Order: sequence, then C-alpha cells, then structure tokens
Amino acid sequence: MKIKFLQPAEQELGEAVEYYEAQEQGLGFELFEEIWATIERIERYPQAWQPIGPRTRRCQTHRFPYGVIYQIREEEDEILIVAVAHLHRKPSYWQNRI
Repeated sequence: MKIKFLQPAEQELGEAVEYYEAQEQGLGFELFEEIWATIERIERYPQAWQPIGPRTRRCQTHRFPYGVIYQIREEEDEILIVAVAHLHRKPSYWQNRI
C-alpha cells in the first residue's frame, strides 16, 4: 500500500518538527524519525492499531506524545494519513477531515 498525507497532516508534521527543533537542536529530526517509524509500522500492520472509527485508526509513537491518525483505503490501495496529532490537545479536532 502506498502512503498518502492529507495536506493538514503534512503541515502538522512540519510544525511539530519545527517546534521540537526550536526546543533543542536535533530533537525535531528525532521526532520526524519517530513519526516515520510509526508510519512504517502502520504500513506493515495496518489493521493492528486502535480503531477510532469505521475506517479510521490511531497508532501512537513510542517516545513523543503524538499519534498518527489514518484510514485504510483498500479501493485505492493506500493508507491515508489524516492527522499527526498531539495526544494532549483537543482529541477529535481532525474529524472534519474525513
């Protein structure tokens, strides 16, 4: 399956990386690597993570307080990244994207 990002999810990832990089040099890159490792886990086992809707799931990162919200779109043979969500903020802000 191919990975596709909604534009707001891509923007969230960029903003989070910038924020962490401003906190400490190299930390933004570490966040990016952690998010990408999470996406690779999703790609390998798309059905394994917590369902939060009919076609929507969330996989949490190990080190940072972020979750990757995604949909499995079998008809397009893709995994759609809906949000890169900070888990301590508004939990359902991304729902209008699906």
